[in-house]
Amino acid sequence: MALILFNKPFQVLCQFSPQDGKATLADHLDIPNIYPAGRLDYDSEGLMLLTDDGKLQHAIAHPDHKEAKVYLVQVDGVPDAASLARLQAPLDLGDFTTLPCQAVRIAEPEWLWPRNPPIRQRADQPTSWLAITLQEGKNRQVRRMTAAVGLPTLRLVRTSVGGISLATHPLLPGEWMEVSAKDLKQ
Repeated sequence: MALILFNKPFQVLCQFSPQDGKATLADHLDIPNIYPAGRLDYDSEGLMLLTDDGKLQHAIAHPDHKEAKVYLVQVDGVPDAASLARLQAPLDLGDFTTLPCQAVRIAEPEWLWPRNPPIRQRADQPTSWLAITLQEGKNRQVRRMTAAVGLPTLRLVRTSVGGISLATHPLLPGEWMEVSAKDLKQ
């Protein structure tokens, strides 16, 4: 088997074993002996890679390999130049300092599927969208970064890992496809 691309829905655990009645990968994928190459938080959505090849899994997930990951982030508030600059520079999150990254404000993606349940709406508080590209991916890092600059994350969608993206391989939440591992480096 090559590589499985999966669009993880909101509130699905990145594991196959059941836990506390929460939805897991087993609710969406019935492929034996595959394992996630990296994780997404329960409250995050988007592109995950899975494989049955231990070396490939390590090559994708290990921080030393630094595959670029792109996240679309809906935040509570509107970023100014200073908050974008802080996101892009190394940011001290207490237990670690982030590597420099790319963070830009974008228009709301027209192609993005609606989230179920929807994001809360507050008439007196605008939201905005960011595209954040990381070379690392520590636990809840994007959420912690946006909170640290005063822009709490409302929705987080990973759209690409390395050369594979939901733009080039469109999948709706819960859908998957098999691709060649060569696609990762393109």
